[in-house]
Amino acid sequence: MTQEMQFKKIVAQYCEVEPENMKGDMRFREDLEFTSLDFMSFFGELEDTFDVELEEEEALQVRTIAEALALLEKLQEEA
Repeated sequence: MTQEMQFKKIVAQYCEVEPENMKGDMRFREDLEFTSLDFMSFFGELEDTFDVELEEEEALQVRTIAEALALLEKLQEEA
């Protein structure tokens, strides 16, 4: 399974959209209907799954799936 699909499967746990139907420009709050609690739980799960550490301020700037994937890749490169 690719990292992107693994990421999307985590996203799918918090919304009604199937991983294969997710697009990079989908917004967490507006399109996927994430609540603030969903968003923070999601980022905690990303940290555990991909062994990265997110700064809260940086995480709060993320709006779309593509932005979250880019942040994840950046954090993995820095690790």
